[in-house]
Amino acid sequence: MLFSIITVTYNAAQVLSTTLKSVKEQSFTHFEYLVIDGASTDDTLALVEQAGIATATVWSEPDKGLYDAMNKAIDRATGQYLIFLNAGDAFSTPETLARIAMKAQDQADVIYGQTQLVDATGKVVGMRHLSAPEHLTWQSFKDGMLVCHQAFIAKRELCPHYDLSYRFSADYDWCIKVLKQCHSTAYVGDEPIISYLSEGLTTQNHKKSLRERYKIMCHYYGTLPTVLRHVKFACRHLLRKVR
Repeated sequence: MLFSIITVTYNAAQVLSTTLKSVKEQSFTHFEYLVIDGASTDDTLALVEQAGIATATVWSEPDKGLYDAMNKAIDRATGQYLIFLNAGDAFSTPETLARIAMKAQDQADVIYGQTQLVDATGKVVGMRHLSAPEHLTWQSFKDGMLVCHQAFIAKRELCPHYDLSYRFSADYDWCIKVLKQCHSTAYVGDEPIISYLSEGLTTQNHKKSLRERYKIMCHYYGTLPTVLRHVKFACRHLLRKVR
């Protein structure tokens, strides 16, 4: 398969239908769909079965959290590229995967694009406040996670395991590690490829996530530059509130 689309779930029945619908509606079908479930006790598994996605495979067993489940997905995936589509998130249109596949023809190590935010009803509430740049390197992430994890598609051979010492921002560390290894990236374009549910795990634990990201930034980009950059972040946040 060209793509392994991965959805991690745990008692996600309230938000999962949107994700399943968007996967099933994709016009490009050369993908496997992996659902890594943490032994849900609600209707999560029933919804996956009812969705009727032909290439869906489900593993349901206890895990140590979101990133542990993602590590299991990396080990089980067979696609050339990995796409992590969390429960509640969705491809922005039925043609999204086809657009990504066009970029994959050039064998870029990382393919990425823009993200729009949606509420619990699926209504678009705006674009993500950090925009994906047209040119992306690991140095780009010194200004924050410019590309949403769901809109960051990487070759499986470049994907390390997530660092489980980070509970809320292991995806930020992971993207930097992937970019440090990659030789080429491809930008899908200005139209969003992902609809991101704004009430996700990281959003719910925003302050803890920011502390972890600060630690990761210091590790990769140096402490003093990171402190100075956070002064700029504070100004950017104030300007956004004023607007």
